[in-house]
Amino acid sequence: MKRVVITGLGAITPIGTGKDNFWNSLLGGKSGIGYITRFDAANHDVKIGAEVKDFNPQDYLDKKEAKRMDRFAQFAVVATKLAIEDGNINLDELNKDRIGTIIGSGIGGIDTLEGEVVKYTEKGPNRVSPLFIPMMISNMAAGQVSMNFGLTGASMTLTTACASATHAIGESYRMIKHGYLDMVVTGGTEASITPVAVAGFTSMKALSTKNDDPSKACRPFDKERDGFIMGEGSGILILEELEHAVKRGATIYAEVVGYGATSDAFHITQPDPEANGATKAMALALEDGNIDNKEVGYINAHGTSTYFNDKLETLAIKNIFKEHAYELNISSTKSMTGHLLGAAGGIEAIATALALRNGKIPPTINYENPDEECDLNYTPNKMVEKDIKYAMSNSLGFGGHNATILLKRY
Repeated sequence: MKRVVITGLGAITPIGTGKDNFWNSLLGGKSGIGYITRFDAANHDVKIGAEVKDFNPQDYLDKKEAKRMDRFAQFAVVATKLAIEDGNINLDELNKDRIGTIIGSGIGGIDTLEGEVVKYTEKGPNRVSPLFIPMMISNMAAGQVSMNFGLTGASMTLTTACASATHAIGESYRMIKHGYLDMVVTGGTEASITPVAVAGFTSMKALSTKNDDPSKACRPFDKERDGFIMGEGSGILILEELEHAVKRGATIYAEVVGYGATSDAFHITQPDPEANGATKAMALALEDGNIDNKEVGYINAHGTSTYFNDKLETLAIKNIFKEHAYELNISSTKSMTGHLLGAAGGIEAIATALALRNGKIPPTINYENPDEECDLNYTPNKMVEKDIKYAMSNSLGFGGHNATILLKRY
């Protein structure tokens, strides 16, 4: 089996674009949550979101090219460009048939979909854009990345709701581990702060309604939590076979050593009340990495700030780690970034890799009111320094999709 390492990081997030901006904001406890500006939310019960404010696609893409992509695909292409630059990768020197593109997205081009439905309703079928379908379909992020960078290895999209990016990273790891590819551009992308999407999540009571104080609204594991905050952005990682990376003198952020994927088979939105699926995903990742659970020092939790997720992820961590659960540092970086849905696992994997490399664990901000059902160390409010050898990142999606990746300091 091949060893798999992370050699490039590209982040477009509500708290900063680029690896360093993102990381420094995390360590500083910066909130990216504010009032929605992408559309007029005056008639919505939820008026807050975690938007990417510093992104202008024309800073990176030709104007005509950018107009032919939905925002979620623009994020993916630009985050890939940042990851390739960060990895000091000269694609002309590599065999592009051995470089894959596996990117997760939960909803794809919903902004394009909503806009074209309005045109159809108001002006009739002949006014629907010929670019409607190729801009909307979820696989077009991976498609655009492969086309923009000439990557001719396997190209595919994982859509497993909020677990999409972590599944994409896990499957990419397996593709390299088993020798099918040398390198994979992977992670996730999402741009779903749109009128109908926000209304839909609001109707199902998934979102926080703390409109009066946006930066305090996302409160993972806090007793006063009342729902998640819709976020947007992209987290792209370059996964690479170890010898391939060493041969080209790459900077190695961390090694991917384990991956677990399970299903709750329970409910369309609620987690299994015994947390069996999430527990097994972490167990499989540990088994894949062949390590004792006491060697794990940090978990980047799914931690959405919803009642059931935070309670049952806590239970899952206790199920698998027993007494060691209380020795772990856990944090939900969603407290700062909001929930990027299908892209969440991408930026959280970046945060996990950087935590290992730098020995610094980002906090869970807005943690003020302990909950007896969430009684672990969630690294409240301030970054801590800690020498860690192994770290996990969890993603748990609607439909009962569970994914965990296990990283090792390199």
